[in-house]
Amino acid sequence: MMRGRKKEKMMEKNLDFAVGAKVSREELTTVMTALEPDQLIAAKERHHCPRRRLTPTEMILFWALRIYLVFMVGVVVYQILTGMR
Repeated sequence: MMRGRKKEKMMEKNLDFAVGAKVSREELTTVMTALEPDQLIAAKERHHCPRRRLTPTEMILFWALRIYLVFMVGVVVYQILTGMR
């Protein structure tokens, strides 16, 4: 059941991608359901979206989150070690 939902969501994303193309939603759905998983992955790799350029504010935010994560992992490790004594 879960696999079907994931497949439906994946198909919806691809259908949204084809809106600008001259392909109907029904045709695209038919093609996508007929493809094997590895064929679908290969087709998606051909239309790879490049990485998004981040603004300086976003870069600072992500680096702050990384530093916070490393700090909190250290706190958790410290608490585990002191709790074992």
